[in-house]
Amino acid sequence: MTEDILDSISDGVFTVDFNWKITSFNKAAEKITGVKKTEALGKLCAEVFKSDMCEIGCPLSKTLKTGKPLIDVHGFIVNPDGDKIPVSISTAILKNKSGKITGGAETFRDLREVELLRRELRGDSCEGFFSSSSEAMKTICGILPALAESSSTVLISGETGTGKEVLARKIHSSGPRKDKPFVAVNCGALPEQLLESELFGYKKGAFTGADKDKPGRFTIAEGGTLFLDEIGEISQAMQVKLLRVLQEREYEPLGSVKSIKTDVRIITATNKNLEEMVASAEFRKDLYYRINVIKVELPPLRERKDDIPALTARFVEKFNALQGKNISGVSSEVFRMFFNYDWKGNIRELENVIERAFVLCTKKIIGPEHLPPEIASAENKSSGDFRSKKNSAEAETVLSALKRNNFSRTKTADELGIDKATLYRKMKKYGLMDNH
Repeated sequence: MTEDILDSISDGVFTVDFNWKITSFNKAAEKITGVKKTEALGKLCAEVFKSDMCEIGCPLSKTLKTGKPLIDVHGFIVNPDGDKIPVSISTAILKNKSGKITGGAETFRDLREVELLRRELRGDSCEGFFSSSSEAMKTICGILPALAESSSTVLISGETGTGKEVLARKIHSSGPRKDKPFVAVNCGALPEQLLESELFGYKKGAFTGADKDKPGRFTIAEGGTLFLDEIGEISQAMQVKLLRVLQEREYEPLGSVKSIKTDVRIITATNKNLEEMVASAEFRKDLYYRINVIKVELPPLRERKDDIPALTARFVEKFNALQGKNISGVSSEVFRMFFNYDWKGNIRELENVIERAFVLCTKKIIGPEHLPPEIASAENKSSGDFRSKKNSAEAETVLSALKRNNFSRTKTADELGIDKATLYRKMKKYGLMDNH
């Protein structure tokens, strides 16, 4: 019964005797550590967990010495694949019926999803996005520090799914306003009246149902950054009101006769051609020049295909954490399909494809069978040349995998789902033998 109860707990639980040998190990502990119960029982806990706290500061050791439990101690453990898993640890002593101490118990919670969300909020999640081999992205990376330090308005243009909000968050999190709020508003998703109240807020009695004051996004973002996505969707009337805020640095909530000063950095984004909209009088010229102080144009994924391996690795890491899986990557055949595909939905589409594959994949490697049919059909129609070392998608895939694994052929072959002999032939074929 005790074993059944422990197995029903979502946190990992194990117990040790006075010799630090594991005496029990629940199913959640198996899942988090990647170690089977049969392998863990009887082993020293340090051999199973390989934690950063095993040598110095072991919480369970402190509890056994003092008799006092510890709660929510943060550290990490290392699984059999060498991955660091952040965990939260709590400890307690074990006693028999007569009250004699017989050992200790430790519970640990997998914090990978929490850490991932924390990185998303800090803007760190975009590191894979900016680790780029494309010249266009290298240029953007080069000006990023200056963009972050500046308080000027930025206009980010690019197709849907190219990562405009990711870039906006990175600019915010790298600058002096990083400790203040980052507030994003999708201007195209809200009707005009609702957008106005969302941006500027309203006073009690401003309209039917306004039974109390409500702060707008400008107030919420005070001191920080307000990101206005799909700026090309706002009406002419709304353009006039936004222009006043940019010019005067003040606004009036709905139903108010008093202006409020604002200190907010504005970053805007659009997938439309604002120059053409200005020429056709759909977008005000004066507002365009106000938001177009610094313009950054994000390239579509089809123009930065060299970055597909790094982006894929980033999304594999993300969904491993979110779904509690341990998928090591995608096969070389999948990479070839990715390089053939046109990616009209850009990075967002690639992320969705990886997420779909995670749902279907029950193996360590994502294969072609886990991809949407349109990607496979694009592979069949493609006549691309993969024999050139410079332009070969396969060469890029192998080289990227080698770099990620510090040029370990064993680990690279495992990641690509091929044997070492096949990897050796590909390295020789593409002139990669002398890269390290």
